[in-house]
Amino acid sequence: MTFAKKIAAGAGATGLALFAALPAWAQEAAAAAPEPVVDKGDTAWMMMSTVLVLAMILPGLALFYGGLTRTKNMLSTMTQIGALACLAMIVWVCYGYGLAFGPEGNAFIAWGKFFLAGVTPDSLADTFSDGFKLPEYVFISFQMTFAAITLALVIGATVERMKFSAALVFGLIWLTIVYFPIAHMVWAAGGLFFEMGALDFAGGTVVHINAGVSALVASLILGKRIGYQKEIMAPHSLTLTMVGTGLLWVGWFGFNAGSALEANGSAALAMINTFVATASAGLFWMIAEKVAGHKPSALGFCSGIIAGLVAVTPAAGNSGPFGAIVLGAVASLICFYAVTVLKPKLGYDDALDAFGIHGIGGIVGAIGTGIVYAPSLGGPGGDDFAIGPQLVTQISAVAATIAWATVGTVIAVYIAKALTGLRVSEEVEREGLDLGEHGERAYNI
Repeated sequence: MTFAKKIAAGAGATGLALFAALPAWAQEAAAAAPEPVVDKGDTAWMMMSTVLVLAMILPGLALFYGGLTRTKNMLSTMTQIGALACLAMIVWVCYGYGLAFGPEGNAFIAWGKFFLAGVTPDSLADTFSDGFKLPEYVFISFQMTFAAITLALVIGATVERMKFSAALVFGLIWLTIVYFPIAHMVWAAGGLFFEMGALDFAGGTVVHINAGVSALVASLILGKRIGYQKEIMAPHSLTLTMVGTGLLWVGWFGFNAGSALEANGSAALAMINTFVATASAGLFWMIAEKVAGHKPSALGFCSGIIAGLVAVTPAAGNSGPFGAIVLGAVASLICFYAVTVLKPKLGYDDALDAFGIHGIGGIVGAIGTGIVYAPSLGGPGGDDFAIGPQLVTQISAVAATIAWATVGTVIAVYIAKALTGLRVSEEVEREGLDLGEHGERAYNI
């Protein structure tokens, strides 16, 4: 046997020995890998958070928006919110979850798990702690409520004049080409903004900027309500709006603290920030009213509360409590200006201030998160955190979201217009959409 043949024979014998040992090594490696932990406390907290977000939609948002409309449009507003939330839930389990969080994908969209294929009660989803998991059905349900409330928020700008059928068609298209891609880009591993390092704890970009900008675009295409800026269109029940505000605030704890995906210190930070940023914003809106020469009002209080909740959403777990207080105050003052000065001056009919509060407040919150995240301001950022580069990332994500939402909303609205006509007749608008679209009244007194 030559020397080369001896080497080859020796290598072959060694290879066979290694091959034979592979199963044993694999078993040892499997034995060494820790079993994933599904904490029952985390799971219970996330199930409760999911239900809290549902309460934000029904009855929270329905009462908040419904009270702000005129009596003749109360039920149509509430019905659109309920129906759009139902639509979003069905679409989410059919293909929305797959487009946002599917196992395959690129920077802009995912795919796979359509109709929840392959998901079982034993399927697990990641949390933010290594080795700790959630039942995937819980994660799917939690994220499903985000899609539902985001779509429902958009109609705050288009109520009192948009057909019910148009709202449903618009909702279907908008979810598909606007919401699911942006949710993937922000929250899914591999998503464009996620990989950029954009901070969005609970949906400042995905939910509020997305919904607010889309609301403005839709209202501009739809046109103003008959009599807008010529007739008084005062809210018909600030009592119901106040009730809705309270329910939204309570539900928002599920929205923000639930986005920690675990019952831990991060959830606790999000919880206290959701208290203090909101309290700050509610007070500062009324202070702004007084400074502007008006009386502190219930409507101003409710508007300030929502502005604070919106602004703290991206910063909920990304800020210290005092940073959250400042963020709430700043957002409240800027939203006050947008709603009371900018909107009348420009003359657009954002009926219930979906853009003025959610869009503007979301932008302030998303950009401000890049500041309050700094440990020098009490935020949870690391010692190497730098405000400047993070601000560039935040602004880039905000700008891209505005552009995507604008283009997608234009497409969705014009498809709805082609299929349904989009806007109710003048007769129905004057009579009210409750009777004209649904054949019922809010009050039979």
